[in-house]
Amino acid sequence: MPTISMFFGIIIRMYYAPKEHNPPHIHAYYQDTTATFKISDGELIDGNLSYKQIKLIQAWIEIHKDELLADWDLCQNGEKPFKIDPLK
Repeated sequence: MPTISMFFGIIIRMYYAPKEHNPPHIHAYYQDTTATFKISDGELIDGNLSYKQIKLIQAWIEIHKDELLADWDLCQNGEKPFKIDPLK
């Protein structure tokens, strides 16, 4: 699972296997915790990160939604996703 972005100690990854389960989502890692977020609206699907990290990830998703959806399409075709700029 390639890393597509890193910011403030948060690592964002996306599986790139054809036919990954819907909805389009990302996996976020922070220290010893993980979470999964929907790309469409930033909703926390699974996991338990702190409120601060959740809000940072949701802001990043909102800024990069189009790029994330393009990466999702690449991954669905078995292609490697592009890196996306970190939250600054």
